[in-house]
Amino acid sequence: MRERRTVVGVDGSVAAFRALDAAASEAERRATALEIVCCVNDLAEATPVLRSASDRVKERHPDLILRASAVVGDPVQVLAERSRGAALTVVGARAAVGTGGLLPHAVGQRLAVRVHGPLLVVRGREPSGPEHSGPRGVLLGVGGAEAAEAALFAFEEAEMRRTHVCVLHAWTDRQPVYGSPAGPVESDLARQAATAACLPGVAVAPLRETHPQLRVVTWSVRGTPWRALLAATADAELAVIAVRHRRVRPERLRLGPVAQALLRHSHCPVAVIPVPRG
Repeated sequence: MRERRTVVGVDGSVAAFRALDAAASEAERRATALEIVCCVNDLAEATPVLRSASDRVKERHPDLILRASAVVGDPVQVLAERSRGAALTVVGARAAVGTGGLLPHAVGQRLAVRVHGPLLVVRGREPSGPEHSGPRGVLLGVGGAEAAEAALFAFEEAEMRRTHVCVLHAWTDRQPVYGSPAGPVESDLARQAATAACLPGVAVAPLRETHPQLRVVTWSVRGTPWRALLAATADAELAVIAVRHRRVRPERLRLGPVAQALLRHSHCPVAVIPVPRG
């Protein structure tokens, strides 16, 4: 039986060490080993980074099983491969060029279209920062049937964090609500609004039964989905979204506008849950 593991990419930057701290906490919550990966041009360059990262984890989480390795190669390709079978893969956002110049600014966005399991991109404010005094929950963005895996991740994460789940659905009159009947915008608008109001609750109804102890808040807003979700991240400790990769050309994948906006501008860490291409 393969050892359960949480994978984190480090490069010696401040952003990478924030990701390391988050990954260690996630590994502890999940009772997994922590695998630290440093991608460099020269293996010798990784030694001080891995030593510093390992010492930091051992001091703060002495009971964690720890693995550390240096790899020559592009971090996106390496971490995408390491994500196979991992419980979670973690990277920092706005990472500066690191030890071999191999960890670029948009590593989270590039990895999000290649990862084989849940990806946590650590960005925004410090999770324990004092700037928000109210309770912060796990924010789940839903848009349709593809949200099932993301919803399960959000509920499990909220349970481990001992917090609540906020389920948000945003819609516009230009974008029919998932499950609503087709028809002229004028005559359908009221029906779309009613359908939209029900969607967040319907999307998580089965999980409410299996996680009865969790408090769940659902709401639907009329507005651009990426704008609504981005605004809501200001009051969340984690945002969770499902991502169905869009194929632009046979050899190129890209993220949709919601994922792009959150990975670039979210006020809190973002968990990306990939949806297999149909």
